[in-house]
Amino acid sequence: MVTGLLVGASVLGLSGAANAETLRLLTWGGYAPENVIELFQKETGIEVEVTKSNNEDMISKLRATGGSGFDLAQPSQDRIAGAQFEHEIYKPIDLSKINADLFIASMMDGTKKNTTVDGKVYGVPHIWGTSGLIVNRKEAGSIADYTDLCSEAVAGKVSYRLKRPTLIGFAFSMGMDPFAAYDDTAKYSEIMGKVEEKLIDCKSNVKSYWSGGDALMNLIRSGEVTAAMAWDTGGWKLNQENADVTFVAPKSGALGWIDTFALPAKTKNEEAAYKWINFVMQPKIAAMITASAGNFTASKGADEFAEPALKKQFQDSFPPEAIDNIKWYPPVPAGLEDIEGKVLDRVKAAQSN
Repeated sequence: MVTGLLVGASVLGLSGAANAETLRLLTWGGYAPENVIELFQKETGIEVEVTKSNNEDMISKLRATGGSGFDLAQPSQDRIAGAQFEHEIYKPIDLSKINADLFIASMMDGTKKNTTVDGKVYGVPHIWGTSGLIVNRKEAGSIADYTDLCSEAVAGKVSYRLKRPTLIGFAFSMGMDPFAAYDDTAKYSEIMGKVEEKLIDCKSNVKSYWSGGDALMNLIRSGEVTAAMAWDTGGWKLNQENADVTFVAPKSGALGWIDTFALPAKTKNEEAAYKWINFVMQPKIAAMITASAGNFTASKGADEFAEPALKKQFQDSFPPEAIDNIKWYPPVPAGLEDIEGKVLDRVKAAQSN
């Protein structure tokens, strides 16, 4: 009798475990902190199984399984359309199941545009960040756009990378739209040629071309560099040390990346995925994710619940009009990186004027 009761309990226990609802999340480090998972499970009863990954690994995992093994993935928005076109590893988002009111509208619109394949949307925005300007406002207060780095006011005290974000940023600052020319190789080459001339003319202003964030931070701390092109989080970190230094969204627009929510093609728990999306995009929950990930989310109003110092830094750098002016990276067509690479090589080899 006792044995029978124990066996029965075991069977019931195993059955309960087997029926427990689970969301299998393929994401980046910091995007699903334990305190958020606990609140989600308490509210929904759904357990969350987190696998940490990156863009290349996400594509590899989903390609190997034909889009199975996970219920929700978080690739960058410029890594979805190409992967879907080549490997069909995602399924379209049912936008009727997304609470759009929780999202910053310009980010939602930009992400939908950049993740659309054959008229269907495959991603909505989550975590984002930008590159723009880090400026010592006391020493270089006139610097407001990328091409201002070439002004006499900061001669010899400028730093940026010889990488594609610099080419893209300078193009926008010069009044051109490189993203609009992505499907026109000749036009894109023409734009890059004008940027090349500008960067060669600007070489005498450059203290050094940075390759590592730590090296750049030290150049700014020492005062050797007073204006640079770099990421927002680096500017805010320096602002904690020196109130004169901060991140500035350029007049022509900061350059933005977005990590999304995307549904793997063979998700088994699609409803749980939608519940997670709508849960974590609530402003107070999104602020908890910002504290963990270090970057802000596309949740409208979440900055109000951020830690006070970070909230002030964010709002100083990104008034609403600056957010709406962010230039979001679209997928890069084949061949453009070759054009950019040759331009960067020529800029590097050119003599300073």
